[in-house]
Amino acid sequence: MMAPPPKNEKKRLKVLWQYELLDTMPEGAFDDLTALAAHICEAPIAMISLVDENRQWFKSKVGISTSETSRDVSFCAHAILQSDLFIIPDALKDERFAHNPLVTSNPKIRFYAGAPLITPGGHALGTLCVIDKVPRELRPEQKQALRVLARHVATQLELRRHSMELTRAGEERAKIERDLQKVRTDLDRAHRELAKYQAKLDKARRKPAKKSSK
Repeated sequence: MMAPPPKNEKKRLKVLWQYELLDTMPEGAFDDLTALAAHICEAPIAMISLVDENRQWFKSKVGISTSETSRDVSFCAHAILQSDLFIIPDALKDERFAHNPLVTSNPKIRFYAGAPLITPGGHALGTLCVIDKVPRELRPEQKQALRVLARHVATQLELRRHSMELTRAGEERAKIERDLQKVRTDLDRAHRELAKYQAKLDKARRKPAKKSSK
């Protein structure tokens, strides 16, 4: 069963794309948090997923090699509709997922727990999730750890975005300074040419006119 889109889906997608994170290379800051989530939750699979228009893409992953899946079979597409953890103890016993190809074939998901990655503006861009191939539950301390780690992921997303904005602003400032320097150079050249032209005019005015011979 495909998850319905969030009510603010158009705005959510716009915000997601503004982070310029989709299809980027792995980054240690995200990989560390994913690995920690897998370790604390004792899960063989963990991911940082971003739910795009027609797919979910994994910025970081542990225990799988797939980089993305279709959104229509995505567990995370359901998780972004929640304000807190979205947990499926046994996917085969949940009518929304019992016939999902991610359950019936590789990676054969049975247990899923995802914490939404929520921006300061309230948009859920994706999740930090853990997956197991056997039915199970998370202990209370594991649930809390997953929440905390998801907030750290969201913070890292913000830091990355602000860093990109600062870099872009610095590049723009440098470009403006280069353009201003070019204008100054062009003005100096124009002033020199004008001075030479003025000197020629002054010399021509001072030069006595030739007397005509009769």
